[in-house]
Amino acid sequence: MSRIHEALRKAELESRAVFTPDMQPANQEPASQPKQENGAQLPPITKEIEPLLPEPLQTERSWSLEDIKRRCVQVKWRPNPLIDVFADGNQNLGVAEQFRTLRSRLYHLRAEKKLRVILVTSPIANDGKTFVASNLAHVIARQPDQNVLLIDADLRSSNMHTVVGAAVAPGLSDYLNGTADKMAVIQHQQDGGLYFIAGGKSANNASELLSNGRMKALTERAAACFDWVIIDSPPCLPVADASVIAGFCDGVLLVVRASATPSSAADKVTQELQKRNLLGVVLNGVDEKTLSYGSYYGQGPYGHSAKSDSSKLIT
Repeated sequence: MSRIHEALRKAELESRAVFTPDMQPANQEPASQPKQENGAQLPPITKEIEPLLPEPLQTERSWSLEDIKRRCVQVKWRPNPLIDVFADGNQNLGVAEQFRTLRSRLYHLRAEKKLRVILVTSPIANDGKTFVASNLAHVIARQPDQNVLLIDADLRSSNMHTVVGAAVAPGLSDYLNGTADKMAVIQHQQDGGLYFIAGGKSANNASELLSNGRMKALTERAAACFDWVIIDSPPCLPVADASVIAGFCDGVLLVVRASATPSSAADKVTQELQKRNLLGVVLNGVDEKTLSYGSYYGQGPYGHSAKSDSSKLIT
């Protein structure tokens, strides 16, 4: 009887034993969910995963002028003195003064409306839009504490880099197709407020690149960092690129060449750009003896002019 009593006593003690994790049978999987001290089941452990943002917004999120100045490409430009009226040695004082007038008028317009991102275009090729865009950017950047981003958005036939005296690539097309970072395409000279994005490699799918969302994000971020953003585009009539870019801009300057641009082309583009906030018409290649020729395009609320190109704004 004593043996039976001892066996029953042993069984009772074993039934009261506390089962701990290290006593878990080898063929049983560990519990997947943690428990509180009172044995209640805790909610499943999950990891918060931040959703990926669309490419432009994710990569541009922390863009600032200080960041750009620190990380962009620092270069020494060799501007073309035949086109850059503010280059050392250029004696075109009258032309430079016309661009100061254009700058002044833009500031007056800015006092009345939002005006930071400006598209410079023309009805047809060889009207002088690149000449106007480049010198407009230069004349604004010559003011104290003014930072200007000049962008060559003529991806089919970029030429602004020859005016600025800079490398053509990497540039805008390389950024838009995702093969170059923004800091790799922005050029800057240490001693001034002018920044530049060249056109980059020639692109056959320019309209698609300009419409893929990255150009819109670029202009929005640039507008938050720079005092002015000046964009040079292809002419309006041959291709649709300028119309695409105009949708991202605050205003448009139309460049026409005196005695060269057909009046029918100028009239057609002027009507098309009315809905795109046409700021004025820059009459380029003006002979000072025939400045009245500006009335050929109509003096109305739009217009300005410049020369030598020389240019005058007819607003």
